[in-house]
Amino acid sequence: MSSELKQSDHTTDSLPSGTKGHPEPSRSSHSEPDHAAVNHELELIVASPFFHASKRSQQFLKYVVQYRLGGNEEPLKERTIGTMLYNRPADYATGDDSVVRVQASEVRRRLEQYYQEPPTDSLVRIELPLGSYAPEFRWVLPHRLLEDQSTLRRAHAIKTGAILEQNSSFVPLNRKRSAWVIGLGCALLVAGILTGSWIYQKRASKLILTQFWSPIFTSSKPLLICLPKTVLYRPSIALYERSAKTTGEFDNEVDRMNGRPHLNPDDMVHWGDMIEYHDFGLGKGDVEAAFRLSGLLAKLGKDTELRIGSDYGWDDLRNAPAVVIGAFSNPWTMKITSGLHFTFAEHQPGLFRIQEQGPAGRAWFPQFDPRTAILTSDYGLVTRLVNSSTGQFVVCVAGITAPGSEAAAEVAAKQEYLQEALRNAPSDWPRKNVQIVVKATVIDAVAGPPEIVAVYVW
Repeated sequence: MSSELKQSDHTTDSLPSGTKGHPEPSRSSHSEPDHAAVNHELELIVASPFFHASKRSQQFLKYVVQYRLGGNEEPLKERTIGTMLYNRPADYATGDDSVVRVQASEVRRRLEQYYQEPPTDSLVRIELPLGSYAPEFRWVLPHRLLEDQSTLRRAHAIKTGAILEQNSSFVPLNRKRSAWVIGLGCALLVAGILTGSWIYQKRASKLILTQFWSPIFTSSKPLLICLPKTVLYRPSIALYERSAKTTGEFDNEVDRMNGRPHLNPDDMVHWGDMIEYHDFGLGKGDVEAAFRLSGLLAKLGKDTELRIGSDYGWDDLRNAPAVVIGAFSNPWTMKITSGLHFTFAEHQPGLFRIQEQGPAGRAWFPQFDPRTAILTSDYGLVTRLVNSSTGQFVVCVAGITAPGSEAAAEVAAKQEYLQEALRNAPSDWPRKNVQIVVKATVIDAVAGPPEIVAVYVW
């Protein structure tokens, strides 16, 4: 299978010397920039979350790309790769040992995940076609833009007086025309700088999301998504039957699950009339948060396991990275975040808040409409601990009430909110712990777009 650098169907000046089926072009000044673009893309790929935790995939991709760029005319063979990368004997039976085929399949899968959201500043796309071990390089930018970049390089050379006689058809310009070309070169240079800056900023914003979650790939174990389950009681069947207004009104579970006993405020209810139900107790905000974060983690290529209530404990949290959801309903969140800069606290019985440590520490309380007592705003907290008290990477996502949990999960799952929160963070924040306090305006019990109100990095 051909493995040429593909700009367009009619472009041949970037093909390697001696490519079968194509005329052999002369060496041009484009060869080095082409190699630089491929090597730059290779660096981005192996540093991405999809390859970061797999040294074998990194090793395989680097080998086949460098083999291709090295100008080796002999096609990449399975036995060659097995011998060079996996210490197999030179005459080993490839039919019995599938190590190369399995690794190639794994690299293709990871490349597919990586290119689901292609980096905006990539000039070339690296592919590993099915049935081949020779990578293909496909230009992402259109041919016209690549020509413009060549013009920009020439204009810069004119400006600095560094013209080389690389093209025999080049004729020196007179001063007037030379000044015009220099002006055009400067304009193109400025445009290139501005475009590069914009691409860099856009790429950086996408990197923030992957940098925030990158520690999950230091462990090969699935990440745990830990939901709390509160104690929940329901009226007993006997209480339903006693309160029924018509014969057979609550005779089936469907009616009991979707109806309330007919009780007046002053009716007597005994403790025996209330039955604990172990299959119930998940909070709406917690479920929303888990759903949002599990979708993100699947997109990042990380396997997850859902744990609910008593299905997980301290030993589980010590053995795998985790996302712990919920605040006052989840004792593990309270334990993990205890003593941190921002914590959850109970101001008075039934009055909850997020509290900043220190004598002048701020506090955030949910707000209610004074006339209707309906919740109008809530607060949530995202806590990212690179090395928590569990010894593992942990992200705690929780709100004072359900809308706060939803808002916190949205911040942890979307690059634009993380970019806003970490705009002024130190450059080495990916190696540090982070806490983000968020506010959510609540309308009809639904959280609006989150607002970043406080950030702490240490």
